[in-house]
Amino acid sequence: MQIDAVDQRIIALLVADARASYADIGTRVSLSAPAVKRRVDRLRATGVIRGFTAVVDPAAVGWTTEAFVELFCAGRTTPAQIGVAARRHPEVVGAYTVSGEADALVHLRAADISHLEEALERLRAESFVTSTRSTIVLSRLVESPGVGPSTT
Repeated sequence: MQIDAVDQRIIALLVADARASYADIGTRVSLSAPAVKRRVDRLRATGVIRGFTAVVDPAAVGWTTEAFVELFCAGRTTPAQIGVAARRHPEVVGAYTVSGEADALVHLRAADISHLEEALERLRAESFVTSTRSTIVLSRLVESPGVGPSTT
């Protein structure tokens, strides 16, 4: 699917505020509300936009401790096996296959160090995990809600 500059701008505006009305977006991209709706419908139908969601501040719900955990896996563990296992743990906010020594990188978020340790122990107990290496996040420097050009 071809995405033009207007589609890119619409995507960026929706990433910045998924609750923006089609009329508001239309004003910013010089289109009518129905034209914006047609474009958003097309972007959804083709899978460019996969959905709309609320972004929750982890501090507001008390999950302020984070770590990135490198997983080292046994034998021929598949990405699908890692993904299924990662979804079993509510503290996992992201899981990725990576290049380098580790087989996967898992992003954990927890209430405190004790909770993080508990989550890490459960993750280590997965049958295919042979070892882990963890890095605890001290502070967030840059965080972007999505992809696309700036909305300014």
